[in-house]
Amino acid sequence: MSEEMDQLVRRAAGRPPVPPDRIVTMALRIVDEEGAEALSMRALAERLGSGTATLYRHFGNRSELVAQVVDHMYGLVELDDRELASASWQQSLRDVAHAMFRALGRHGNAARLLAEQIPVGSNAMALRERCVAVLLKAGFEASLATRAYVTLARYVCGLAIQLNHENGAGGRRNEESVAALRGVDPAQFPAVHSIAQALPVPVEEVFPFGLDLILGGLEAFREGG
Repeated sequence: MSEEMDQLVRRAAGRPPVPPDRIVTMALRIVDEEGAEALSMRALAERLGSGTATLYRHFGNRSELVAQVVDHMYGLVELDDRELASASWQQSLRDVAHAMFRALGRHGNAARLLAEQIPVGSNAMALRERCVAVLLKAGFEASLATRAYVTLARYVCGLAIQLNHENGAGGRRNEESVAALRGVDPAQFPAVHSIAQALPVPVEEVFPFGLDLILGGLEAFREGG
């Protein structure tokens, strides 16, 4: 019996294969429902009604799986290439940032996976290429374009995680923190007391405000560079 035939026989005798896209989709669902720390090969196999050996046919370890889950999320970022091509560099990056924020914000638990490794999948690379190309075309030199993209990407990811926290279990803790800030002694903390009544500021409001600050600062660097 040939080696290839032997492999086919052994596969047929085991559990049925599971398509990689179904594995990634289920992995994302686990993270959405239970958090990034709940994602393991064993937990995933149980959800799929399969065995871990089936998963290892496609992914050598958890890190490889996480990389695919992250890239799947980047594939959910919806952009209009025509609009990006005709817009100013600031508006192009603003559109990309908002699209990323919407996509990652829907999967805030999974956005935490971005902290485990730098995303280098095909979807992440395509998005990175778009952003860096916009910066280079606008006249940013390479090192500044690099820092600009990294800053923007980390800003979006960080607030996407906070959005998930704010809309989930962390919302109640935030309310408690705001109540504590509103109750500070005005004689001891006059500045904090003066702004306490304006709290909380929702992440959805912080995001566009901070994004404008970043883009305005980048323009100043570009002009000064």
